[in-house]
Amino acid sequence: MTLQIYNTMSRTKEEFVPQEPGKVKMYVCGPTVYDYIHIGNARPVIFFDTVRGYLEQTGHEVNYVVNFTDVDDKLIRKAEQLGTDVPHVAEKFIAAYYEDLEGLGIPKASSNPRVTENMPLIIDFIRELVEKGFAYENGGDVYYRTGKFEKYGQLSKQNLQELQFGIRIGVDERKEHPEDFVLWKAAKPGEIFWSSPWGDGRPGWHIECSAMAREYLGDTLDIHGGGQDLQFPHHECECAQSEAITGKPLANYWMHNGFIRIDNEKMSKSLGNGVLVKDLRSQYKREAIRYFMLSTHYRNPLNFTEDTMEQAQNSVDRIANAVGNLKHRLGAVTVNEEITAAFSAKLDEIRQQYHEKMQDDFNTPDAITALFEWTAEANQLLQQDVANAAEIHALLELFGELNAVLRIYTDVEPELLDEEIERLIQERVEARKSKNWARADEIRDELSAQGILLEDTAQGMRWRRK
Repeated sequence: MTLQIYNTMSRTKEEFVPQEPGKVKMYVCGPTVYDYIHIGNARPVIFFDTVRGYLEQTGHEVNYVVNFTDVDDKLIRKAEQLGTDVPHVAEKFIAAYYEDLEGLGIPKASSNPRVTENMPLIIDFIRELVEKGFAYENGGDVYYRTGKFEKYGQLSKQNLQELQFGIRIGVDERKEHPEDFVLWKAAKPGEIFWSSPWGDGRPGWHIECSAMAREYLGDTLDIHGGGQDLQFPHHECECAQSEAITGKPLANYWMHNGFIRIDNEKMSKSLGNGVLVKDLRSQYKREAIRYFMLSTHYRNPLNFTEDTMEQAQNSVDRIANAVGNLKHRLGAVTVNEEITAAFSAKLDEIRQQYHEKMQDDFNTPDAITALFEWTAEANQLLQQDVANAAEIHALLELFGELNAVLRIYTDVEPELLDEEIERLIQERVEARKSKNWARADEIRDELSAQGILLEDTAQGMRWRRK
C-alpha cells in the first residue's frame, strides 16, 4: 500500500513521496486571532491533525507549522471595540485557541509563528520581490504585479484575463492593474505600524504565509493545507509570491478541506448561524465532535445539525461501550488460550481495511467503518459464556492502533463517586439480592438523573458517566 493524496494543483490523486524520506514538511494556514474559532475553523484543525497523526503512525517525522495572523484590519477593529490594543486582542484569542485545542484533545503544532514576531523577514521578502520587479510601491503601499508572474491562476485554475474582466468596481487607482494585490499597507492615523523602506505600515494578508513558510520549512513544502475558501486568492497569491523568489514550487501537494454548512445553509455572519467551538464543547463530548468532522470525506461539504451531532454522540458511545465491556470482561475470564487462526485473520482484515482507507487520500469515513467492524467483533466475543483473555488483549491492541489517529475514544479513568452515590449503588446491590426490583429500579433512575449509568452484566454490575 502507498499513500495517495488528492493534489489540488493537479486535480488528481498522486502517490505521496516526501522530499526527504521519512520526513514531512507541512504548513497549514491558521486562524486570524480576532475572535473565538468557529466550527468552520475546527474542520481543518481536526482534519490536518489527523493527517499529521497518520503520517507519524506510518513512520514519518512531521514538522507541522500553523501560523497565527495576529495583525490585520479585523484585529484593529476588534481592538477599537474593546478599547484596547491589537497585541492584547491577539493574546486573548490565541489563548482561547489553545484552550479549544486542548478541549478537542489536539496537540499543538510543531510551530505557531506569528506575523508580529516575524516582521523583519516579511519586509525582506517584499524587498526581494521589489528588486526582482515583481512588486512596486505607490504612496506607501506595495503591490504585487500579477501580470509578471506567468503561472498566476495555476492553483485555482483561473485565467488572468477572466479575472481582469470580473473586476468591475472598487479598483484602487494606485494599482497598475486591477488584479494586483497588496503586499504592504501604509499605516492610517492611529493604527499599529512597523517601519519599512516604504514607510510605516503593516503587511498584507498573503505575504505573511509565504515568508513564514520559507523561514520555518524551506523553499518547497511537502504539503500545504487549508480550507477550500483559501484556494483563491490566498493560496494562489502565495504561489505567485514564493515562486517568483525561489523559482521552485511552493508545495508539492496542496490539500483543501470542504465547507461546513449549518442546517443546509451557508455559515455566515449575516445569517448569524455560526457555531463557536467553545460552545460546541460545552454541549458535546470532544470525541463526538471529532467523529462528526471525520465522518465525511474531508474534500466534501459537511452539514452540521443537532441530529448529526446526536448521531455522532451515539456512535462514539457505542464504540466506548464495547471497549469498556471488553476491559470489564477481562476480570472474569477463565481461559487464556492462543487465538485461533480465523480470529487472527479477522483482526488482520480489519487492520488492513483501516490502512487501505487512510492511504486512499485519508478516507476517514471508511476508516471509521473499520472501527465498527472491530466493534461487531468485540460484541460477538462478549456474547460468549467464557471469553479468551488472549483474544480480548488482541482486540484491545488492534483498537489502540486504529484509535491512535482517529481518536474518537478517550481512555479516561472514571471520576471517584461521592459517598452518597456509593451508598446508593450498594443499596441497589442489596435490593437486587432481596429481589426488591422496584427499589433497584428507583435507584437506577436516581443515579441516571445524576449522570451515572449502571449496566448489569454476567460478570457483575459496571457503571459509567454519561
